Amino acid sequence: MKDQFNQFFKNTDFDLEEPRFGHMDRFQERLKNQQKKKKKITSYKWMSIAASVILLLGFWLGSTTTEQTILLADVSPQMKEAETFFVSTIKQELKEIEKVRNPKTEQVIEDALDQLEVLEDQYKELVVALNNNNDNRRVVFAMISNYQSRIEILQDVLKLIDQINSPNENKNEEIYL
Repeated sequence: MKDQFNQFFKNTDFDLEEPRFGHMDRFQERLKNQQKKKKKITSYKWMSIAASVILLLGFWLGSTTTEQTILLADVSPQMKEAETFFVSTIKQELKEIEKVRNPKTEQVIEDALDQLEVLEDQYKELVVALNNNNDNRRVVFAMISNYQSRIEILQDVLKLIDQINSPNENKNEEIYL
């Protein structure tokens, strides 16, 4: 076996010369280029995976929302008009509340928003009831009452905020009343 190794080394011509000047620099540059290519490929892989996930999510959402749900606006043109009025009024009141938000009124506003969330949850239940119930007159009335309750809460909050922000003016008004 030892003879075979010796024979192999005698017969094999090994390159024992030094590489040309700059060989190490060229080698390092090639390594960097290969690493950059790998990073680009990896990012494309992640992007393709993300695109696939988004596509699947879109198909899933599309299939779950194909169920026909009846909303208040679908009951009649008058109800659509009423719903549009209520929604726009609520949005306007919320904008006014956000304009006057400050540290003194923060707790009052948060409490009102919590009450609105409860009413929104109740409204979602009413939408389900409207879709399940043939006697939708009572449900429609409850939905309208829900919107009215939200508006009343927002108006009350605006009055309370006004009292909080200007307590001296309110005391003077009470004296003249």
